Amino acid sequence: MTDIPLVDLSVHHQPRDLRDRIALGFTKVLRWSADTFFAKRYGHRAIVLETVAAVPGMVGATINHLKCLRRMCDDKGWIRTLMEEAENERMHLMTFIEVARPTLFERMVILGVQWVFYLAFFALYLVSARTAHRIVGYFEEEAVISYTLYLKEIDEGRSPNLPAPAIARHYWKLADDATLRDVVLVVRADEAHHRDVNHGFASELAGLAPTGRSAPYPAHADDIRMAA
Repeated sequence: MTDIPLVDLSVHHQPRDLRDRIALGFTKVLRWSADTFFAKRYGHRAIVLETVAAVPGMVGATINHLKCLRRMCDDKGWIRTLMEEAENERMHLMTFIEVARPTLFERMVILGVQWVFYLAFFALYLVSARTAHRIVGYFEEEAVISYTLYLKEIDEGRSPNLPAPAIARHYWKLADDATLRDVVLVVRADEAHHRDVNHGFASELAGLAPTGRSAPYPAHADDIRMAA
């Protein structure tokens, strides 16, 4: 397969003020809920969480699009970046559906959680876009941790290293003999990139100097239309 970008697992944004601490606390509560509900069923965890992870990018893109229309100003590339993030997270979902088929109960959970999260995140973004992006940054930190643990499960033989689904091989331009481990590596690299981008957006909105650094993004197919 193609070279996998290295991921810095030590990256963590230290909370600077109350809004950052609220964002981190909220993320830790959701992390505890996911750990309690899914335990080590990482494939099923990915399906449910990726349906939620695809929401912030679309919400942020929509609100920024409307704001730029009202103010007749440039978006500095934010809209395209956020829409690509939402699309990327959706491709994560489409991949893991092929790995772990969701149960009827999990589908019902997805319906409820997505609606609640969409409305809550939309309202939060209107009130404080900075806090919203910080929350996503912390979400992605946790996603990097979860996929690292998934890799450990695969490497130690507790989760089967299945052949990579066709949709994943196409989207990430993987080799024909790619495996689930290869998929988890590129998904983790995606999440690390989203982590750094959203923390960067939050810092920019807070008036902090951007670091200018973000985890490298794996190569993605230009045309994502692909039958699973």
